[in-house]
Amino acid sequence: MALGDNGSIRIGVIGGGQLARMMVPPAIHLGLEISVLAETEGMSAKRAADQVGDYRDPETVYAFAETVDVVTFDHEHVPQEILTELERRGVPVHPKPHALQFAQDKILMREKLAELGVPVPQWAAVEDEASLQEFIDANGGRAVVKTARGGYDGKGVRVVSNADEVRDWFTALAEDARGGFLLVEELVDFTRELSQLVARRPSGEMRHWPVVETIQRDGVCAEVLAPAPVSNEAILDEAARIGEAVASGVDVTGVLAVEMFETTDGRVLVNELAMRPHNSGHFSIEGSVTSQFEQHLRAVADLPLGDTSMTAPAAVMVNVLGGPEEGPMPVRYQKVLAEYPSAKIHSYGKQPRPGRKVGHVTVVGDSLEEARAEAQAAANAFG
Repeated sequence: MALGDNGSIRIGVIGGGQLARMMVPPAIHLGLEISVLAETEGMSAKRAADQVGDYRDPETVYAFAETVDVVTFDHEHVPQEILTELERRGVPVHPKPHALQFAQDKILMREKLAELGVPVPQWAAVEDEASLQEFIDANGGRAVVKTARGGYDGKGVRVVSNADEVRDWFTALAEDARGGFLLVEELVDFTRELSQLVARRPSGEMRHWPVVETIQRDGVCAEVLAPAPVSNEAILDEAARIGEAVASGVDVTGVLAVEMFETTDGRVLVNELAMRPHNSGHFSIEGSVTSQFEQHLRAVADLPLGDTSMTAPAAVMVNVLGGPEEGPMPVRYQKVLAEYPSAKIHSYGKQPRPGRKVGHVTVVGDSLEEARAEAQAAANAFG
């Protein structure tokens, strides 16, 4: 796809959350038009929400697609049958359905990664308590069980020592006409979590950002340190190699996040994939020459990709989780802006709720320790 005479490519984003919201400024800067199909009124990306409707309803999605030049996503939950029909109708979809399926279904993802020779935890697809218990017993008496579809931010994930701890999930599968399996994995002994972001356009051009360290709290990403502090240069090189190998191997277009474990014995294992801008890449808005949001738009419009170098030696992103007890985030802006002038604040326009991502704060600088301290303090001031 090439820019028209007036740069009037219109990109349609399915999903009205904060990721769609953060695509709007770079779309304006690139001279692109952007439309959003939001799930409900008043979502984060409401300023670009031309339509409101159910992304699971085929006719709603088809009608939205007729108004844009290319379709991309704020999340991975649009049903495959809708996406394949869009392609049949000649609508450019990025990432394409054959790639997106690996972010939609964790078992398909594990199968594909194994096919590509990418290192992953020991795993199995299990359809009953007996087979799950057999895996648990063979892997040290504890394991991680995940629903194959729909989980995110710690949802759909349980650490168990007995199969009956997910009996309700097996019951739900048995009642689902589609049937299915649960994914069970070894409980990995890791030292930290890493994330490698890669952008790829339809032509195959790729660029990756520096590997970052992510810090989770209660299954939700709380902080991102960019670049990841060096414990072993070879580990970071391997993470970058894996990221590009996965991007090529699944034929992704747009931004891909490859979440990984760095293990105590010096390995890197792939944990999850996300085929869209990702929480671990929010630092790039201020911390990179080209942010993940601009790069995603460039990629899905098949425009040359931008420089992913850091703008400073260090960048730290801290999520604002929950938000202020009274009123939305902006009620605290005066105080936070005055006390933390180096902090860049991003509000998602959401009402506060315990554990909810309502915004994030990024600080860039010469020192990771100093940037982290200021970003943490500024984010905590919204609590």
